[in-house]
Amino acid sequence: VQLQAFGGGLVQTGGSLRLSCAASGVTLDFYAIGWFRQAPGKEREGVSFISSSDGSSHYAESVKGRFTISRDNAKNTVYLQMNSLIPEDTAVYYCAARPDYGLGDLWYSDVMYDYWGQGTQVTVSS
Repeated sequence: VQLQAFGGGLVQTGGSLRLSCAASGVTLDFYAIGWFRQAPGKEREGVSFISSSDGSSHYAESVKGRFTISRDNAKNTVYLQMNSLIPEDTAVYYCAARPDYGLGDLWYSDVMYDYWGQGTQVTVSS
């Protein structure tokens, strides 16, 4: 399973970006996808999650109402639409995948994921 995250860039406060997580070597139909981010000097944190079984999603409190996760199984891609960006959103963003079972409420825990993309830098200027 190979994941590629892309779509990052430099935006001003209040701007938007859409990140994509494209998979190869496997169909994402049976994989739950999480988006994580890691800012300099900070631990990696879970940002959002989407299930493959029922399309349910979760968000970190810090991004609720601003970020939206979605998936297009036909394109084997998961998206993270990020609106109203603030400087605190600056980080390297990673997507990760795992089979969609046994995750429970631990969607935000990076140790629960098996496959990782390489990360894409998001920088929000003030």
